[in-house]
Amino acid sequence: MHLPFRLTLLAAAVSLHLPAGAQDAQPVKQPDPKPIEKKIEQVEIKGTASSYDPRRDDTATKIVVSSEEITKYGDTNVLDVLKRVPGITVNTGANGRGGEIRMRGLGAGYTQILVNGERAPAGFSMDALAPDSIERIEVLRAASAEFSTQSVAGTINIILKRSVKNRLRELKVAAGAASNAYGPNVNLQLSDRIDTFSYSLSANAAQDRFEFDSWGQERGTAPGGQPKLLRNLALEQKGKFTFLNLSPRLNWTLGQDNTITSQTFINANRFDNRFRELSTTVLGAPQPYADLLNEVENEGNYLRSDLSWARKFADGGKLDLKVGINAGSSESVTERSADAANGVPVLRSDILIKGRERGLNSTGKYAKTIEKGHTFAFGWDGGVDTRDDLRDETDRLRGPGRELDQDAKARVKRLAVFAQDEWNITPAWSMYLGARWEGIRTRAEGNTFGAAEASSNVWSPIMQTLYKIPGRKGDQLRLALTRTYKAPGLQSLSPRRITSENNSPTVLDFQGNPNLKPELAFGIDAAYEHYWAESALLSISASQRKISDFTRTLVYFDGARWVATPSNQDSAVTRSLEIETKFPLKAVMENAPAVDLRASVNRNWSRVESVPGPYNRLDQQTPLTVNLGVDYKVGQLSTGGSFAFRRGGPARVSVNQRAYIWPRRELDLYALWKFDVQRQLRFAVSNATSQDFQNETTYEDPDTGSQTRSFTFPQGVRYRLTYELKF
Repeated sequence: MHLPFRLTLLAAAVSLHLPAGAQDAQPVKQPDPKPIEKKIEQVEIKGTASSYDPRRDDTATKIVVSSEEITKYGDTNVLDVLKRVPGITVNTGANGRGGEIRMRGLGAGYTQILVNGERAPAGFSMDALAPDSIERIEVLRAASAEFSTQSVAGTINIILKRSVKNRLRELKVAAGAASNAYGPNVNLQLSDRIDTFSYSLSANAAQDRFEFDSWGQERGTAPGGQPKLLRNLALEQKGKFTFLNLSPRLNWTLGQDNTITSQTFINANRFDNRFRELSTTVLGAPQPYADLLNEVENEGNYLRSDLSWARKFADGGKLDLKVGINAGSSESVTERSADAANGVPVLRSDILIKGRERGLNSTGKYAKTIEKGHTFAFGWDGGVDTRDDLRDETDRLRGPGRELDQDAKARVKRLAVFAQDEWNITPAWSMYLGARWEGIRTRAEGNTFGAAEASSNVWSPIMQTLYKIPGRKGDQLRLALTRTYKAPGLQSLSPRRITSENNSPTVLDFQGNPNLKPELAFGIDAAYEHYWAESALLSISASQRKISDFTRTLVYFDGARWVATPSNQDSAVTRSLEIETKFPLKAVMENAPAVDLRASVNRNWSRVESVPGPYNRLDQQTPLTVNLGVDYKVGQLSTGGSFAFRRGGPARVSVNQRAYIWPRRELDLYALWKFDVQRQLRFAVSNATSQDFQNETTYEDPDTGSQTRSFTFPQGVRYRLTYELKF
């Protein structure tokens, strides 16, 4: 039997989809002599598997980030964790919150983000997910038939806490501070086992208060190059972000290899922000609202609950069934006001935006060992999601005559079926073959647009193979051929217009396109891996994706407003080269101290055929990412650091749009002191280089000239102190 699948059968508590397993059944069967014999056999088998490393032994390429690595730096959100994972880049949001997760330098739907194997819901904020509620993170460079193939760049699967120990009581209390932000964080972990029943609970609450001033500039030139616009911009912000995570898990053992599991994830968050946009016009026409004040209260709640059944049969087959529900709601209230230079009010408006989402989904998988080292599996994944949106604007100055209220309803139906076959052809050569069909149907309608329908069907064949070179212990080769895709999101399909107050060529309205087709990608991945000592790795991998029906943004002036809309345009190609190494210092130096070193380099290239060069990179792709890290342990002290460099440069977004990506250098440090087995103190410093966030966008046209908008958002050094107690 293929090793990863053997682990799933023996210890399903750590399996990806249905974590209930044989270990849960062992305490119940101990009084019976026969089960005791089986238990002894399982211990022996697991002992053989103790050296199992999914990175090295799985046919499908995978990087697993353990719970210990996740919590090492005392991070308060998962985005800070991901920025240190090889092959992943996190572009921080402009106000220090949020951020875009990228693999191969690509985001915006090219990188698939899963939580417990399911796509993260629309509107869910990843910075509201606490690292202490995560059991592990799996990074899949190539697609797998078991998951959605909406993963052109790759998949990041975040697995929430699942393992149930006999008894665990752990409390973490943290305080963080920076030059422009501060806030507390509390985490509680509970688990226990009572006969055939076990439970666990992960709870995390945090608040982040911030206050900072940002600055920028708008510049414009006429077609001949003469300056025609110069504005100095300022943005004052003050607010707070609060969130609560609850992740309870219940497990019932019905018999040997027969379990029912309930897992729920609850997230509640609130974001309050008061920001004032100021512009001073030195040259050219002033903005419609030169002094614009926004007071925002945003609240979001999300629930997902799954009930799963795992059953292993005497003939070696295993059935996993899961049914889940999800529900979410968001409400945002914004008060906007602006005055003219003489103090006369020019804008007074209240905007209420509500969203409600609910869904039902079901997954199933049946797997059976055909012969030793050969496993076949098939299954399905389907669901229905509905969403209602309301935008209600009260304008106390403009009065009637303009359509201010908008409502929209949308329904997304999806169904996928898959089959996969994996076997060990020889002791040195294993093969994975899979195929997945996915169908998506979307319908949206509202009071400002008619019914819009879209559908897509994608067939994805997948092949992955692993070859361990004979006579060269630790040397192996990987190859993967995949067909993946990027489906247009609901907002991109909806023809509803989303407007901006100070509309311009660089501050655009957005309107979706119901005629969008999915982008299809044919990919090849190849890798050489060298395991030359215990915990020592050298990996060199290369990949290419050929994308058809590439979607890019078109910008146009409709006679009154500047509008951006997505459109399928031609094709694109992206290539990547990744080099990673990690090893303990003792692997190269006898009697070395307990120092672990790691480094990774990711170089990315891409070209969009319909956009003239140079710098016509796909999705403003990050061209180069470098990560360096070191950990040191002596006695009761563990310490270390991580340095991340992301190269920037110019990017040609479309025929008329350009962007400049500023380089980033981030240094994170940590120290952990263990008083005893129950108490420890952790101190962490993030962004020690005090790197600011900067962006710049340009619109240029031979008839109207060019306009550039640049902004700098300060992000200071952040400190965190965490006290951890097991009781």
